[in-house]
Amino acid sequence: MPYFTRLILFLFCLMVLVESRKPKRKRWTGQVEMPKPSHLYKKNLDMTKIRKGKPQQLLRVDEHDFSMRPAFGGRNVGCWPQECEVLPSLDFTMTLYLRHYWKDERLAFSSASNKSMTFDGRLVKKIWVPDVFFVHSKRSFTHDTTTDNIMLRVFPDGHVLYSMRITVTAMCNMDFSHFPLDSQTCSLELESYAYTDEDLMLYWKNGDESLKTDEKISLSQFLIQKFHTTSRLAFYSSTGWYNRLYINFTLRRHIFFFLLQTYFPATLMVMLSWVSFWIDRRAVPARVSLGITTVLTMTTIITGVNASMPRVSYVKAVDIYLWVSFVFVFLSVLEYAAVNYLTTVQERKERKLREKFPCMCGMLHSKTMMLDGSYSESEANSLAGYPRSHILTEEERQDKIVVHLGLSGEANAARKKGLLKGQMGFRIFQNTHAIDKYSRLIFPASYIFFNLIYWSVFS
Repeated sequence: MPYFTRLILFLFCLMVLVESRKPKRKRWTGQVEMPKPSHLYKKNLDMTKIRKGKPQQLLRVDEHDFSMRPAFGGRNVGCWPQECEVLPSLDFTMTLYLRHYWKDERLAFSSASNKSMTFDGRLVKKIWVPDVFFVHSKRSFTHDTTTDNIMLRVFPDGHVLYSMRITVTAMCNMDFSHFPLDSQTCSLELESYAYTDEDLMLYWKNGDESLKTDEKISLSQFLIQKFHTTSRLAFYSSTGWYNRLYINFTLRRHIFFFLLQTYFPATLMVMLSWVSFWIDRRAVPARVSLGITTVLTMTTIITGVNASMPRVSYVKAVDIYLWVSFVFVFLSVLEYAAVNYLTTVQERKERKLREKFPCMCGMLHSKTMMLDGSYSESEANSLAGYPRSHILTEEERQDKIVVHLGLSGEANAARKKGLLKGQMGFRIFQNTHAIDKYSRLIFPASYIFFNLIYWSVFS
């Protein structure tokens, strides 16, 4: 019996030993838990592992309450944003490297070899950092690819450098009264959320030198002229005074795009409307269609510009130029309406005059023949040797003109050919209304004068 009991105990111990050698599976997950290697196979001691016993920490993080600011109950803390490296992509959105610099004596340590120690974002959750936020920001976030873009550097005397990479979308109050010949000044404002100026003061460590921008920055519509920094106190009636830092930057809009898309087409449409002043006043379809085309084109340009602009309640510089150009085009249409109306009135008066005085038909007929390429009354009087001073009767005048028109010899053919060009120019001059002649000078001169005033005021 004792022998049988010993055998059973031996088999039980053997089974326990074999079972302990098998790899175990974690409960619920089913993953295989590999056995830990024995300490006999350790050749190099891992210094990052926590050893038994209480170690001597270089940064005494657990010995202080970092929910309180440094020197709580005493003097205020100075925090200097050391450097802001700005990469703007307007709307207005900025990607910047924001670096804070302050002193926390609780983080001081003694070290003979290390000038400073650098940590990632995991230590930030255990210590006190300034609660800086962006005033008037619509959206902001800290980059986290591939890890949180946060760096913490601690110096032996307790000075701390805290750097992070942030993208901010903030508001910018723009004035479009000089658009597109405008310059905009936008600002990014930093302020402590909880600590007033009695607890926390914000400074620019190196003034304007604290801002460093990428020299390769290129914006599609703007040219970055300058950056500068300022600081002020902001007052809230419910909480008190807070120190606020400003990043101010001035942007000047590129004008070349708007010259090609807006100003040049508008100017060409105005110049095209002037072509109607050289078209015969009796060519009604040509002049009317040209005027309507230029008016509709100017309307399209104005609509396209306003569709791409924010709806503001004041007049912009581009609106002044486009609407003045539209007025010039519209006035050219009204000018032909006036010319056509006056021409119709004049022809109606002449028609009534001929009907009232039929005895003048011969003289009117002689003048008409003169305009159609024949000769004047003085030449008709001198055809048969009569002097110009000789006064002819109406019947004799009619006979002389008929005889004169009947001559078609070789001598008269050469003379007619020489006078043809001069008579055609004289015909154009006679058929052009006086309003057209004055418009050819007044319209271009007025538009040039407007351009001189416009570009001198808004440039």
